[in-house]
Amino acid sequence: MKQDNSLTILLIEGSRGNHPAFSCALRQGYRVTSAPTGRAGLAIIHALNHDLVIVDAASMGTSGVRICQSYRKTSCELPIILIADHSVSLPKDIDANCVIHLPFTVQKLANRIDVYQPTDGKFIMKSGPIELNMQTQLVTCQEKQTRLTPRLVKILEILMRNHGKVVKRDPLFKSVWETEYTGDTRTLDVHISWLRQAIEEDPRHPRLIKTVRGVGYLLDL
Repeated sequence: MKQDNSLTILLIEGSRGNHPAFSCALRQGYRVTSAPTGRAGLAIIHALNHDLVIVDAASMGTSGVRICQSYRKTSCELPIILIADHSVSLPKDIDANCVIHLPFTVQKLANRIDVYQPTDGKFIMKSGPIELNMQTQLVTCQEKQTRLTPRLVKILEILMRNHGKVVKRDPLFKSVWETEYTGDTRTLDVHISWLRQAIEEDPRHPRLIKTVRGVGYLLDL
């Protein structure tokens, strides 16, 4: 793992015997403060100026939903990475910026962490009235601010990069879901609906994200 001491991480990691520990590996590349429980982490979250919280819920035998919720209430802007067991089902509106299901390599975790390196605004996208922070996953439009899920961020990013052009359904679905299967893209319609709720003044009569029937979607600015 590369040495990069610019990032300070609060790692919530339990001691479940059959679960891999990440603290030692992460300390080779980042400044890491560890806490054995969510409550213990809350007690020290303001002691250091942390850039990121990693909640290893799998190491504590929990889903991590309540822990992420408590951290989001304490610091709404702080990015949260949740490590979950592969068998855990999580709600779509979980208070985490990124969810990684076991098993995975330490390098994959490091790749997710590096997204949240301190920057000079290179993760900010602006198109018309829309401002998307891909680091914090916050979208601001017409004085309304909403935290998006990772897939909604990716959909909006693609629409913003192609604003004024029709983005076809199948390529959009393949890119966001990272699959070649496009037999059922109705879930894309649901995500577009959620995205409209985040940025449209009247989601039932969208003026920004328009549907081009039989083709795809158009971000009209």
